[in-house]
Amino acid sequence: MSEVEARGSGNRLQEQLEAIVELLRQQSRMRDELDELRDAGASPVDRAPIAEALRDSADVLQQQLDPLHPADIAFILESLPLAERLAVWQRVRADRDGEILLEVSDAVRESLIADMDQGEIMAAVEPLDADELADLVEDLPTEVLPELMASLDAQQRERVQSALSYEDDQVGALMDFEMVTIREDVSLETVLRYLRRFDELPAQTDKLFVVNQDNLLTGVLPLHWLLVNSPDRMVGEVMAPDVNTFHPHDDAYDVAQAFERYDLVSAPVVDEGGHLIGRLTVDAMVDVIREEGESEALSRGGLREEEDIFASVWASLRNRWSWLAVNLVTAFIASRVIGLFEGSIQQLVALATLMPIVAGIGGNSGNQTITMIVRAMALNQINADSVRRLWRKELAVSLVNGLLWGGVIGVVAYALYDNVALGLVMTAAMTLNLLLAAFAGVGIPMLMTRFGRDPALGSSVLITAMTDSGGFFIFLGLATIFLL
Repeated sequence: MSEVEARGSGNRLQEQLEAIVELLRQQSRMRDELDELRDAGASPVDRAPIAEALRDSADVLQQQLDPLHPADIAFILESLPLAERLAVWQRVRADRDGEILLEVSDAVRESLIADMDQGEIMAAVEPLDADELADLVEDLPTEVLPELMASLDAQQRERVQSALSYEDDQVGALMDFEMVTIREDVSLETVLRYLRRFDELPAQTDKLFVVNQDNLLTGVLPLHWLLVNSPDRMVGEVMAPDVNTFHPHDDAYDVAQAFERYDLVSAPVVDEGGHLIGRLTVDAMVDVIREEGESEALSRGGLREEEDIFASVWASLRNRWSWLAVNLVTAFIASRVIGLFEGSIQQLVALATLMPIVAGIGGNSGNQTITMIVRAMALNQINADSVRRLWRKELAVSLVNGLLWGGVIGVVAYALYDNVALGLVMTAAMTLNLLLAAFAGVGIPMLMTRFGRDPALGSSVLITAMTDSGGFFIFLGLATIFLL
């Protein structure tokens, strides 16, 4: 999809959201009018026109929802406060509930499932495939699970249990069991006849998996090879061994990067013995990359989990309080650093106006460094041997930037306050704080990884704390020594 098409699609979705919001407003006004008439003692006949208009508006809402893709309905649900969200959810056709539950965020899914009774939940999840069921099982009420598992046939139950046996970030939890397998000792014409028996092929089918009688994967047959070769040729002559084969315990994000690197649409998943047990598809890998990006963005801000933007005050507090507490402690430390030099600030007021510059530039530089390091760690581009080289490189970059931009701000400080020593102190403080930012920007993610923590978790909070406190101490310390 081109950028123009994507922008057009986004605009249409926004227009649909606005139209639905306006319908919900109209329905709210009509309900208020009905309540007023009822309170005033109006007869059912007098209330009938408004009641009829309210039913018509509800029908219009459903007509707007019916043609939308499940992902678009998920976007609309996530963009509405809880009451309006549930009003729209009630107008979604029951046979689409399961698909939409798979698309919405975890927080919004929880609010939707809470509004459903046991029969509605069963009707929503029963049409789903085993891998999709595994994605939802953890969010379903406990009392629904026995009935759900009993409703599955033996093969589906085994597949769901298999998917649930893996961690969320492993390939086994994401693999799809719907795939087409063929034998290598048949002709391409036989394969074509076999494919015509299907009503439709599984989504994202770009290749057929070739297995022997023991279900060992021996190769793959891309569909375009099937079409361009003579029907008389044998599969074994045309197929290619698949180098992009994955195992159920592989890390999902590493595999998603392989999909991006090799432009894969689907790939086989095999066990330790080479038996074909499932496949991965590009749509699942795109979700992995998106979720990883969102998780890193949340972690940098110190958020523990994705948050429904219309969540209750208490739910938002639980998600945010811990790193705000850390921020409070670091801010207090920074304030005490300033307090140590209160006398110096009173003697030279210019220090109060200039010290935020040193701390702010240091924080920005540190965030640049830490972003690059965390990204490289996510891509497995850093090992123990490269850490020292990275430190040397980042310190050199910070030294050059410190001397350059510190010199600029030093000249500005001299021009403003006609004090050469103050300009030199600004240059020195800026350079030293940028060096501190570079050292911490590499060191913080490494230290967190060593202790088994996510290197992105609250990284911006920690680097800002260090550069603020360090910047204040360096600048005010140098000023106290050389200016007073």
